Amino acid sequence: MRRLFIKATLAILGFSLMSFGLSASAAEKGSADDAVALVKRAAAYLKENGKEKAYAEFNNTTGQFVVKDLYVFVYNTNGDGINRAHGANPKMVGKNLLDLKDVDGTPIVTKFLNVANSKAGQGWVDYKWPNPTTKVLEPKSTYIERVGDVLIGCGIYK
Repeated sequence: MRRLFIKATLAILGFSLMSFGLSASAAEKGSADDAVALVKRAAAYLKENGKEKAYAEFNNTTGQFVVKDLYVFVYNTNGDGINRAHGANPKMVGKNLLDLKDVDGTPIVTKFLNVANSKAGQGWVDYKWPNPTTKVLEPKSTYIERVGDVLIGCGIYK
């Protein structure tokens, strides 16, 4: 009887830990609301601190603008395609990514610029991109918001 109790307890404990593990990894994935909130927080930081300080913080891969699997990035709205900040990969900074396309030929940065330069100055861009965590091509949506002469974006995997 004692053995049965121990096996049952271990089984429940194992299931609980497995469930917790699944919840913990699900919690690491940012939502659309999280992405919008991060962009808005980055916009406020940029306005308050200026570009130099803001870009340095946005490029910090362990800084305050990298949350869960989310990070912010920045481009000028003038259409030059030069990445100004990138929270996941600072090697992208300074590179012209205007011709960057997804597997279906969607011109990603061009679409970011179209949203930023629209009357609303904000919105979502959908495309397909490899998820760095899963290494699988997945649908991705990126929230874009114009802030002065730049755009700030943050994307989520669906």
